[in-house]
Amino acid sequence: MDTSVLGFLWNEKLLVAVALVSGGMLLWPQLRKTTGGPWVNPTQATLLINREDALVVDVRDPNEFAAGHVLGAKNLPLARLDAPGADLAKRKDRPVIVYCDGGERAAKAAAALKKQGFTRVANLSGGISAWQQAGLPVEK
Repeated sequence: MDTSVLGFLWNEKLLVAVALVSGGMLLWPQLRKTTGGPWVNPTQATLLINREDALVVDVRDPNEFAAGHVLGAKNLPLARLDAPGADLAKRKDRPVIVYCDGGERAAKAAAALKKQGFTRVANLSGGISAWQQAGLPVEK
């Protein structure tokens, strides 16, 4: 590289830092979607539930679950996912759809379930909000 380019980069450290951080922020959603995948949208989740008897697991806290959840979903908060007696062990070969509000807890739950031997785990993209926006049934 030319010394004038290096000199510019050195003199404009703040500008370079801002460019790197903003670029990272643009890439973050794509990088996050690769963790805990695959992801399914509400329509795909509905097909898995209806055609393959997928188990739907809400990993939010009980008070969030009580406020409204996917019809027929089982509440298993992320903190209790590894607890013995979680009663999911019988379903390791069937599809499991996990969701929360924003995807953070669901991604962690999906990774934990995969470590436990579940072979068909998917995250509900957009969580409960996407489910409701699609006009799908919610129960309280």
